[in-house]
Amino acid sequence: MNPLLPEAVQRNLVLASRSPRRIDILNGLGFEFEVLPAHGHVEDSAECDAAFERAVVRARLKAEDVARRRPRSTVIGADTVVIIDDEVLEKPADDREAFRFLKQLSGREHVVVTGVAIRREADGLDLAAKEETRVRFRDLSDTDVRRYVASGEGRDKAGSYAVQGLGAGLVRTIDGCFYNVVGFPVSLFFDLLRKVPPLP
Repeated sequence: MNPLLPEAVQRNLVLASRSPRRIDILNGLGFEFEVLPAHGHVEDSAECDAAFERAVVRARLKAEDVARRRPRSTVIGADTVVIIDDEVLEKPADDREAFRFLKQLSGREHVVVTGVAIRREADGLDLAAKEETRVRFRDLSDTDVRRYVASGEGRDKAGSYAVQGLGAGLVRTIDGCFYNVVGFPVSLFFDLLRKVPPLP
């Protein structure tokens, strides 16, 4: 249990994601939870033209999908996107796309948006919000980018990098929540969890 939050709001937590980063963050905070990923088609079915809302829409869909299977559990959904020039950079399809993403981010500022949703079917609990963090990259040479892409670290990450790993060497400044850039904004999650009423 996390000592900063009431025990009642921490019961029967389920994370609707198999993301190692989110699992590590929640474990590090002392939460006890089950991992039950949403079905893969859920994320693909999300329809949202507004770049800054897409992560919230997907987080909600993930939480809803798992909450239907676990109606008395408090289900946590999350989704992260990287936005630059109103373009959403998802996980790269291959190393060529990863190279393009990183060159696009080189020397410039982008926004990392993570949507977090909390859903419980039994009492209709439905909370969601998003965190935005501004990140500026160093000027990266083609060699820098090729070496980072070759490490494989960014292959399953939005924007093709991991700020908590080798990708820290790509970053010049972070304005906002560091954990949001990792993929799970802790402060926002605490704010939402404090609003969760205990089940009777």
